[in-house]
Amino acid sequence: MSLKSVAVVGVTGAVGQEMLDVLEVRDFPLSSIRPLASDRSAGKTVRFRG
Repeated sequence: MSLKSVAVVGVTGAVGQEMLDVLEVRDFPLSSIRPLASDRSAGKTVRFRG
């Protein structure tokens, strides 16, 4: 299985957080992840795999 690069749009919202949870629970093979959010979310932190 090859590693994937993934962008999660709206990562600070409910759907974005759920997407991160699904990627983590399913142990999706990632080489990199790019969290994207609006300017209103600037400075917020999100956790993924610890």
